[in-house]
Amino acid sequence: MTPNPTARWALLDDLEFLQMVGYTHLPEAILRRKIDWHEVVVVALDNELIGYLLLDHLWSVVPFIATIWVLEEYRQQGAGTALLNFVETEARVQGQNILYSSSQLDEPLPQVWHRHMGFEECGILNGHNEGIGEVFFRKLL
Repeated sequence: MTPNPTARWALLDDLEFLQMVGYTHLPEAILRRKIDWHEVVVVALDNELIGYLLLDHLWSVVPFIATIWVLEEYRQQGAGTALLNFVETEARVQGQNILYSSSQLDEPLPQVWHRHMGFEECGILNGHNEGIGEVFFRKLL
């Protein structure tokens, strides 16, 4: 039987993985702060990290998924669902009733994933991401 991916808050011990897979653009001090503030979630399979979710907050209060990413060979195996379920549970515990996310307009697969996971489109920001634009989603918790 194949084990299920499990998500948890990132630890400073996860810093090397996060930098290796995509956080080289963030200064280490900011990444450390985001880990300390519980704004980074990692997902593992058989104790091996395979992905992460970066959480931000709109208006410093409302949870917003800024990035969700899984190693390509582990996609469509439940890692994204594990990350999302973890964030939704934590948001509810903190008294939140809505979660936001977004995807570039030229990314159809992430948009399908959002809709499949219960998000609904709530707006578009044009002229963002070098002119590509961003579609925003929300999910009631």
